[in-house]
Order: sequence, then C-alpha cells, then structure tokens
Amino acid sequence: MSQRSMDIKRDFADDAASIDQPAPGEEGESRDLVRPPIEYSSFDAFGRSLWARWKSIWTRRFIFSFVAGQVVSLCITVTNVTTAELVSRNWSLPTTQTWFLYFSLFVIYTPYTIYKYGFRGWGRLLYRDGWKYFLLASCDVEGNFLVVKAYNYTDLLSCMLLDAWAIPVCMFLCWVYMRTKYHWTQILGVLVCVGGLGMLVVSDMLTDKNYPALSKGKGDAFMIIGATLYGCSNATEEFFVRKRPLYEVVGQMGMWGTLINGIQASALEHYDMTQASWNGATIGFLVAYTAAMFILYTTAPMLYRSASSAFYNISLLTSDFYGLLFGLFLFHYSPFWLYFPAFSVVIVGLIIYFWHATPEEQGKLDPQRPDYVLPKQPEEGVVV
Repeated sequence: MSQRSMDIKRDFADDAASIDQPAPGEEGESRDLVRPPIEYSSFDAFGRSLWARWKSIWTRRFIFSFVAGQVVSLCITVTNVTTAELVSRNWSLPTTQTWFLYFSLFVIYTPYTIYKYGFRGWGRLLYRDGWKYFLLASCDVEGNFLVVKAYNYTDLLSCMLLDAWAIPVCMFLCWVYMRTKYHWTQILGVLVCVGGLGMLVVSDMLTDKNYPALSKGKGDAFMIIGATLYGCSNATEEFFVRKRPLYEVVGQMGMWGTLINGIQASALEHYDMTQASWNGATIGFLVAYTAAMFILYTTAPMLYRSASSAFYNISLLTSDFYGLLFGLFLFHYSPFWLYFPAFSVVIVGLIIYFWHATPEEQGKLDPQRPDYVLPKQPEEGVVV
C-alpha cells in the first residue's frame, strides 16, 4: 500500500473516531445517554431525582440546540417582516425573492465543496448523488412556493394551524429514514408546543387579526401540500447531514435550488419583475431577507445534527411571539396578554421533548465524504 493511501485511510479513520468525541468536561454525558430515573420511594427522594433529571437536560448539546432553535425562529420572523415590507412597497415576487437565497448558498458552499473534493470528485458527486439533492431541493422550493400561495387564498388561522402539519410528517419520515424511537414524553412535548400555537390562534381570533379567505379549499390544499413538502425536506436533509459533510449538502441544495427556482421564477414572474419597484428600500429589505434565510439554512443542518429536524420544527412555533416583539418596536402594536403565556407554553414543550429522551438518541451521527471521493490532501480533525 502506498504512503498516500495509508494517509488517506488514516484520515478517514481519525474523522470517524472523532465525530462523537465529547466536549471537554462532558465525557460522562457521551457514555451515559440515559436520564437519571425518577424515584418515588419518598418525597425527599422524588425531589432529589427530579432535580437530577432537570440538571441532566441542560447539557452543552441541548443548550446549543435550544439556542439554535430560537435563532432560526427569529430568522423566520425577520423574513416575515421583510416580506411584508416588500409587499407594501409594490415588490411581490415570492419565487424571485427566494432565488437570491439559493444562489447565495450555491456561491458560498459549492466552491468550498469543490475545494475539498476537487473538480473530479465534485463531478462524481453530481453523477452519483446529484439526483438525491435534486429531489431535496425540489421539495424545498415547491414547499416555499405553495405555502406562500396558500396565504393568498385561505385565511390566517388556517395557515397557522395547517402549517403545523409539517411536524408529524417530519417525525414520521425520520422514523422511516433512521428508525428514530420516540418516547411518549416527546409526543407530549409536541402536543404542548402545538397547544401554545393554539393559544396564539385564539389570541388572533380575539383581536380580529384574521382575514377572509379568497378560496379556502384551494388555500388549505396548498398549505397541506406545502407543509408536507416542508416536513419531507427537513427530514431528508437531516438524514443527509448525519451522513455527509454540511458543505456538501447545503451547497447541493443551493445549486439545484438556484436552477429550479430560477426556471420557475422566469416562467411565473417574468412580467411582474418589470412592474415591481426596484429602489434602495426594496433592495435593502431583499438583502435583509436573504441574510436571514442564509443564516437559517446554515443553522438548521447543525440543529438537525445536535437535536433533530422535529425539534427544529417545534422550535419555529415561537416565531409569532418574536413577530409580536417586532410589531411592538417597529409598528407600535398593542400586545394581547395571551401571547406571553403562549410563548412560555411552547418553551415548556421544547424542554418536555427531551425530558426523557436525549439529543444523542435521535439518530446516528457519522458524517463522511462519499467513498468515491478522495480528499485532495490528508486532513486532521472532524469532517463537518
């Protein structure tokens, strides 16, 4: 065996061995993935075991997942606010708007993939696995498109409720892909989070924020299909990033998304592009929208690895509360009291989700380069 082959083999072995190495001070956490049991022998034992269980939840991995979930939720809020501002300025091109996102992902992550794999390795990636990423990008692009269209036809309350359909779809597909075992406390955590969403729906009904539906049947169908594609996209991307480097997955989604979204935008919005208002304000909001979505699409795969795509979806349920905060400071909205307990209920649901199960149990994490791609040179460290 040549020295170069031995170096490459050692490089892959080191990467695989270092994937699940615990952070300093957390060796015990990686060895013991079982929560401390709850003791019912006495009140004192029950209190001590309950406190031990509570402390066991707050590992570095869970804290990262919790914070990342709120970051992506805040990004969703920013995209909603900037989109509303664009529409108010006679700039309503939803497909064109997301094209800039996919293009930014493509120009950032694809060159880095080529740097890591070489042009020949990248070409092999397109030949061998390009179709998988094409399907992933198709689900993501069309999910975005149909959800935006749904808001044009159905009412706000239907959109809020039906959008939660992505959660069970995502959980089911994660089970199909990775045989994820869900504890009943995780189901309870999801139900508690959805209960928080229900409180938001009630608050919107009481404050007359709903609007009449133009075609409720068509809008609801668009939302259900779009949410299904969202769930499929999230679960499939989690499956990929647990096995492949992040830069490969995100770069491929950006490349295929740019092509698919570009063709769709040119077919559906070529006339509207000439009628839209292109000025400094709209460009500024478009840049803000793209930046927020870029952060979301970069953070989400890391959240899929540290927790799961299901946890990502229930984390997004806090975005309406952040939207209220934006409304308070930017538009001087009057807050309805039910928003605050609704936010608290969702946060409690996120904690309940990992009350018994651990983030490490959600799926095997072993990201490796494809076996048909050899690195340009041996590297040290973890494959990301």
